[in-house]
Amino acid sequence: MWDLFVAIVLGIVEGLTEFAPVSSTGHMILVDDMLLHSKELFPASVANSFKVVIQLGSILAVLVVFKDRFIDLLGLRRRSGAAASTSKGGRLKLAQVIVGLIPAGIAGVLFEDFIDEYLFSVETVLIGLVLGGILMIVADKFGPRSPSADTVDKISYKQAFGIGLFQCLGMWPGFSRSGSTISGGVLLGMSHRAAADFTFIMAVPIMAGATLISLYKHWADFTPEALPFFIAGFISAFVFALLSIRFFLKLIQKIKLTPFAIYRFVLAALIAVFLYI
Repeated sequence: MWDLFVAIVLGIVEGLTEFAPVSSTGHMILVDDMLLHSKELFPASVANSFKVVIQLGSILAVLVVFKDRFIDLLGLRRRSGAAASTSKGGRLKLAQVIVGLIPAGIAGVLFEDFIDEYLFSVETVLIGLVLGGILMIVADKFGPRSPSADTVDKISYKQAFGIGLFQCLGMWPGFSRSGSTISGGVLLGMSHRAAADFTFIMAVPIMAGATLISLYKHWADFTPEALPFFIAGFISAFVFALLSIRFFLKLIQKIKLTPFAIYRFVLAALIAVFLYI
């Protein structure tokens, strides 16, 4: 039963932290590598595949929360002539999402091997936690008080591309994809809520693509013995991601980013204490 408990706890950690600007990688290191030690239950490849599977639970949660938005983006909703005309002029377009995905897509192709080989260490995660926190404080301090885009439907192609550039920072472990993109969106003239909405929408194709590729590479790890471990983690990640996304979207407009930045500094200090003292 211990393996199922570990799976559920890690799924909870993934669900609560994947889309909040606090670094799910940092939390996985603190909870798993230092406390639960999932790699002692299964081979390292299985433990790594598990972390990919629970990301699918988080992706499914985003699809549920933003289901109407994705239906509109994909053109699957039938509209009357007047409604369709209004929609074309005043709603987020799929092309804007694609523009936002381009920078990280190119950077991922160019630097994936370098990141996997040199940046996945506790030291780089600590650096990412601190630098990402500083960026979030800068966004709160210097972001415009009257955003040009107070909803995701008002963002421009220039803002979408700019957020895509900031998203590249999230490739550094510990920096946080959502932290970098929300901060970037605020600095580019978006409200905190609009930047968060666009961040979650962009996360789905990026995370889904990376997850499916990883699943294909590690399909042999899905043995009958490991399957309950995967299923328990997937379900807990989905449930808690669903709760945390809804809660975070209400919270971000009220408290902004600075409290999350302070939390990141505390988390970095805890990891450093566990490792070096």
